[in-house]
Amino acid sequence: MNTELTARPAATAKAAGTKATSGKAPADKAVTKRPRGFAAMDSATQRRIASEGGRASHQSGRGHRFTSEEARAAGRKGGQATRGAAAKSKTDQ
Repeated sequence: MNTELTARPAATAKAAGTKATSGKAPADKAVTKRPRGFAAMDSATQRRIASEGGRASHQSGRGHRFTSEEARAAGRKGGQATRGAAAKSKTDQ
C-alpha cells in the first residue's frame, strides 16, 4: 500500500501549514466587495487630492511637464517598441 497518495487528516494539514478547507464563501451567500480607501471617495475628492500631489511635486522641484516635442518623441518610441516586438514574434514563428 502506497502511503504517499493517501489524504492527510485536517489536524496534520494544520500542522504542516496548509489549509484543510478551500476558504471560499459558500455559493449561496453572495459576497459583495465594497470599495475602500481612495476608490470609495467620490470623483471630486479624488481629483482634489491628486491635484494637491501634483502641485506638491512641482513645488519640490521633482515635477515635470512635457513639451509637445517631448511627448511626441515618447509616443513614437513607445509605438516603435510595440511594433518591433510584434514584428519580431511573427518572424520567430
